[in-house]
Amino acid sequence: MNDRVSPLHLSASGMRAQTERLRRTAENIANVDTPGYRRKLVSFEEATRLGRPTGEVQVSPTRLDPAELPRIHDPSHPMADEQGYYLGSNVDLVIEIADSREAGRSYEANLKMFEQTRQMGAAVLDLLRR
Repeated sequence: MNDRVSPLHLSASGMRAQTERLRRTAENIANVDTPGYRRKLVSFEEATRLGRPTGEVQVSPTRLDPAELPRIHDPSHPMADEQGYYLGSNVDLVIEIADSREAGRSYEANLKMFEQTRQMGAAVLDLLRR
């Protein structure tokens, strides 16, 4: 069995992880005004195969942000209590936009690594043909 991990697999796992991160930030942005919505958090961990670390990255299970939900005063809101308050969303739009940009840039970096690895492999094959 080969213990070396292909750089293509490493960069592909990074792209998959950043895709999942972008999906969660999109969900958070879409629900920024949803009452009672808790921000979804994504974290990464090293993937293992047969109990051994592979060097690849994978997404850990999605967690909900434990931050307190803001109380919003709007007596006309259908979810308002007797005092006119309801629980809003704990999503901060600025943080979500920053996270989505960071995830996009990380995805692009993994894509460049993937492309460069393919180009190097093609160059090696070209040299071997000569």
